[in-house]
Amino acid sequence: METRILPAQAPETIPTAAEILRAGGLVALPTETVYGLGANGLDEHAVAKIFLAKGRPQDNPLILHVAAPEQIDQLCHSVPEAAYALAKAFWPGPLTMVLPARAFIPRATTAGLPTVALRCPDNAVTREIIRQAGVPVAAPSANLSGKPSTTTAAHVYADHNGRIDAIVDGGPCRVGVESTIVDLTESRPRLLRPGGVTPEQLTAVLGDLTVDKAVTAQIDKDAVVKAPGMKYRHYAPQAPVTIVAGEREQAAAFIRRNFVPGDRVLCFQEELPLYAGCAPLAYGSEADAATLSAGLFAALRELDDPAVHQIYARCPVGGGIAYAVQNRLKKAAAFRIVNPEESP
Repeated sequence: METRILPAQAPETIPTAAEILRAGGLVALPTETVYGLGANGLDEHAVAKIFLAKGRPQDNPLILHVAAPEQIDQLCHSVPEAAYALAKAFWPGPLTMVLPARAFIPRATTAGLPTVALRCPDNAVTREIIRQAGVPVAAPSANLSGKPSTTTAAHVYADHNGRIDAIVDGGPCRVGVESTIVDLTESRPRLLRPGGVTPEQLTAVLGDLTVDKAVTAQIDKDAVVKAPGMKYRHYAPQAPVTIVAGEREQAAAFIRRNFVPGDRVLCFQEELPLYAGCAPLAYGSEADAATLSAGLFAALRELDDPAVHQIYARCPVGGGIAYAVQNRLKKAAAFRIVNPEESP
């Protein structure tokens, strides 16, 4: 089949996309974070199509997208007050909450777990599609499993033309990395994945936050996880990625010593002159972490080329949105990091 492109502002797009979802089809939807590959989250057969289209492992939970915060109680039980406080502060927005799932939510959506990941996206067109569809929409990132996420309709089309029914083209995504995920089913709120809502913002509302090991290190392949993006090598181009830490000049000297034809360098805009002749690609400015967040996946997709043998990447430091960029780059590199300043 030929995948249809539906312009977000066209009058027929919202009812058309909603009808496809009601009928059990797949529609890629724009959000403020990345494009999601949407299906009726209450239809296990529709959900199965997501896993098939993406090549996604069955033990990787999906996120249910809702049109309004009021749907929390429809889909979840034993909801803590913290969930309502977070929804008031950050919904619609790039925050996903893991909560106890009501029994009617298919196990295919929750990866067999008694919990469900829930979010309300900050995209008016997508929220209206969900509202008109009349069902919560399960929507992981609309990339082939393990590959860099999709932040434009063209990225989705490249991965899924002929595999899904339609793509709603809402232009480039503003945030550029997937939503923050916080687990509210334990005694202490737990950060499972950093994103557009920062740890500092979460702590300001919750007063307490612990960080899951999956955020900072590779976890065991047999581990049971409550949310997407925790277990597997993610967001990665074909070539191996190595993060080179440390000061600019030392990092550049290390990369230039090891660089061979076919390698590429992913760096900050400010560092481009240091890598002349080394095929550098800037994904944003070190001085503005929001540009790094918005540009990361587009850059990784550009580097997803069989002709590229090795990618040396520069990673921001610090908190805020830079923390989410660190997480995605480390996942892409399978936590392969070198620091020339610490090398003998």
